[in-house]
Amino acid sequence: MNTKNMKLEEVARLVDGQITGDKDLIVTGFAPLASAGVGDLSFLVKAANVQTLKESQASAFLVPTNLEELPGKTLIRVKDPNLAGAIIHNAFLAVPFVAAGVHERAFVGENCELHPEITIAPLAVLGDRVRVGRRVRIESGVVIGNDVEIGEDTVIKANAVLSSGSQVGRRVIIHSGVIIGADGYGYATDTNGNHVKRPQVGIVRIDDDVEIGANSCVDRATYGVTWIKSGVKIDNLVQVGHNVVIGENSLLVAQAGIAGSTTLGRSVVMGGQSAIKGHIHLEDRVMVAACSGVHGNQPQGSMVGGVPAIPIRTWTKAVSIFAKLPEIYSEIRKMKKDVAQLQARDELKEAAGREVA
Repeated sequence: MNTKNMKLEEVARLVDGQITGDKDLIVTGFAPLASAGVGDLSFLVKAANVQTLKESQASAFLVPTNLEELPGKTLIRVKDPNLAGAIIHNAFLAVPFVAAGVHERAFVGENCELHPEITIAPLAVLGDRVRVGRRVRIESGVVIGNDVEIGEDTVIKANAVLSSGSQVGRRVIIHSGVIIGADGYGYATDTNGNHVKRPQVGIVRIDDDVEIGANSCVDRATYGVTWIKSGVKIDNLVQVGHNVVIGENSLLVAQAGIAGSTTLGRSVVMGGQSAIKGHIHLEDRVMVAACSGVHGNQPQGSMVGGVPAIPIRTWTKAVSIFAKLPEIYSEIRKMKKDVAQLQARDELKEAAGREVA
């Protein structure tokens, strides 16, 4: 893994950090507190875990702005150590793009427009009229259909497929096994129950700064566009149906699924294995808990969970009650038994009273 030497003052400048200690210190890597060694920069997210920092062998530390002074420790104080750590770690690992050109064992179709500064690995296949921007890297086994457009600084990893007509923006990362532009799931059923396939003639559009995890699928639109907007991050094994629109900076966690023609606003979060039915809309900043099923429109900022999904506070109360159902059932059975005994006793008293009368 590539690393580089960086002066601490240079590192702090990347994240607007304030240094306490030796600003001329040289750091050579980035590592977690427990495994960091001499020369490494590490980070502390929560001030409550300061003891772990005190025991760490790292040379310097990213810490929250409110952390106490630590004699003998060089600190960079930042608002968000987790975010600052991501920025700095990327800076350590960044390497200049090296254009290897088109490998002789890659196949390129007719009338393609390929920027001279690209890398296309062996066994990649490009169809006709493909347009590839500057500093794009296409790895082995990638298949790109006709009329696909790929923006600059995009990476398409091994064995991904971009079907015909797909549009990919700048700085996009498409991981191995991803299928962009497979047919949407659409059928019309006749009176005998036979399913007739609806032609899927739309495309997929992926805007800038999107990342799509391994083995995820984004289906082409039946008509028009399936649209993944800028900044969206999609985990592994996610299904995005035809004509879905996903708003800017949304997060879709592993095994989430979205049925056709559903739209998501900005910064929507879907937990792992959650699902959304078709033809509904989730407004900005909706959060869906893991393993939930959303069956209706959701207003801005709502947090939902369960199947069908309901407001998260109601769902958590319901779940806590569900866990107690065996105990509640036992209590109900005991109460029914007690009531039956009381009724029997009352009936005996009434019978005895009638005999005396």
